[in-house]
Amino acid sequence: MFVQIISGGDIYFPNLGIELHDVISSIDVLGYRVALYGIVIGLGMLCGWLMAEWTAKRTGQSSEIYLDFALIAILTAVIGARAYYVIFALDEFIDKPLSVFNLRTGGLAIYGGIIAAVITALVFSKIKKYSFWLLADTGCIGLITGQIIGRWGNFFNREAFGKYTEGPLAMQLAVQDVDAVYRPGVPVTKLQELYAGKTAALERILEIREKMVMIDGVQYIQVHPTFLYESLWNLCLLIFLFFYTKHKKFDGEIILLYIAGYGLGRVWMEGLRTDQLFLWGTPIAVSQLLSGLLVIVAVVAIIYKRRKALTLYRGRKLH
Repeated sequence: MFVQIISGGDIYFPNLGIELHDVISSIDVLGYRVALYGIVIGLGMLCGWLMAEWTAKRTGQSSEIYLDFALIAILTAVIGARAYYVIFALDEFIDKPLSVFNLRTGGLAIYGGIIAAVITALVFSKIKKYSFWLLADTGCIGLITGQIIGRWGNFFNREAFGKYTEGPLAMQLAVQDVDAVYRPGVPVTKLQELYAGKTAALERILEIREKMVMIDGVQYIQVHPTFLYESLWNLCLLIFLFFYTKHKKFDGEIILLYIAGYGLGRVWMEGLRTDQLFLWGTPIAVSQLLSGLLVIVAVVAIIYKRRKALTLYRGRKLH
């Protein structure tokens, strides 16, 4: 067979009564393994570009400029997402530096992609003599669409989940399908070494290990599906931005609302996760810190810009 589907273990949502058996993890194409993680992210990028083009037409812009932008921004965003992850997870790559280029098993951080995309937009708009803020407003609709879909790559990769929970959306994953730190065979002393100075993260991992369940002779961890939380949060944010676009007061308002809304959700979700990236030598989750700062900056900018727009409007009325 030219294409072979490779399945992983079962995934359960016990409190919802959902059982997913032999959930696919990758496909084998002519002997080359392609992770579903990458396929889903690729699909998210495609849908994001289509959504940005549709939004451009809906708001009276030429859609061609967004194709040109997407062809560049998708590449730089992937590079940025990988660079961000590598920078804050250097210990993973010290002994195997060439694995930096292996994206099939995960290791893309969305904030790195966003930062790279914004830098790309600044340069692109300058060269094309196009409004950066208008480009950003339209592009972020595509970005969040890609995030909604792309987060499901984490589902198939069995990653980006949270701490132990007994809540209604609790998810059970076969222990052999997740990171080795959750497996009983890894000594606690090894975990203490890996998470030195990160007490909260260590406690969460130990709690997950202590509360594993046995189903049909297979051990499962039970955790928050934070990838699902983020996907649903982003869907709600997209719907809001979609309806708000026609009512915005200034160019740049949509991207600022996106930053504030996404950042607010990420502050909460990062507080649940067990696979956080930490600021060097500290127990501070770097994406949670960045999210909080971005929320503050975005809210202040929105207030300032709206007041400025209102002042200009009143000035025109007086004249």
